Amino acid sequence: MGENSGESTATVLVAGAANLAIAAAKLVAGLVGGSAAMLSEAAHSLADTVTEVLLLVALRRGGKPADQRHPFGYGKAGFFWALMAAGATLVGGAGFSITHGIHTVLNGEDLSDLTLSYVVLAVSFVIEGISFLKGLSQLRGEARRWGTSPLRLVRRTSDTALKAVMFEDSAALAGLVIAALGLLGSQLSGSALWDGLASVAIGVLLLGVALTLISSNVSLLIGQAAPRTVEAEIKATLLDDPLVEGVVELLTMIMGPGQLMVAAKIDFRDQATGAGLEIACDQLDQRLRAKFPGITQVFLDPTPTRRTS
Repeated sequence: MGENSGESTATVLVAGAANLAIAAAKLVAGLVGGSAAMLSEAAHSLADTVTEVLLLVALRRGGKPADQRHPFGYGKAGFFWALMAAGATLVGGAGFSITHGIHTVLNGEDLSDLTLSYVVLAVSFVIEGISFLKGLSQLRGEARRWGTSPLRLVRRTSDTALKAVMFEDSAALAGLVIAALGLLGSQLSGSALWDGLASVAIGVLLLGVALTLISSNVSLLIGQAAPRTVEAEIKATLLDDPLVEGVVELLTMIMGPGQLMVAAKIDFRDQATGAGLEIACDQLDQRLRAKFPGITQVFLDPTPTRRTS
């Protein structure tokens, strides 16, 4: 849950710069060699570049402080722009790669010297690897802070920028390997089939990444709760207070990257009345915020449990 927006911005900038340079190199290599897979990879990198720009917008918009018109902040704006970024991957990357690959399979292509293509793929793999390692370093650091595994964190994190970079860089590295295998297959067999199939495979890979990110951002936009483990820890923290008899109801909502709202109905012990309840609620608020830095709003409602006589 707890994310570092400054570190996420640096991660996105590294990925964006890498993708822009790689897109240009792949486009030149694809035009020179006539490879559908290389042109698909160029579209892939261009879509990723657009994605990084939109993710930067997401970080900027989502980081605006709360105001009178938006008292809960602008965190969900970040989820919206991250959703748009996933849409760019879906349309610009997956759409072009699949359709262009099918066209190549059906109509063939004229491959020429592929030396430049292989060089660009190798250099791109190194650059994408650096971007991936940057994101992985941030992910591991956050996973250590939350006492979980990087794989589990990347699935559940509300840091949509980091999540998108990790998914897209992983897809980029896999796509480069697929493109190289497609080129090699077509070169050895003399058939454009393998290059076309590689282009389709790259598109299907991007389709999976885009749909995963779209699903994640839609869930966050409509009000996703904190992970069950976090909710369990919040409930345990509330129950640790000697004046708390029980937690009648606990609701959480992710309000933005690393921002969590907590609302709970608390059954206090009978001796906690009047000013004592106010003090107890204030202390619980402070305790929750201290233990979970991502909590930005806490609403506690003293509610007695209905007991049957």
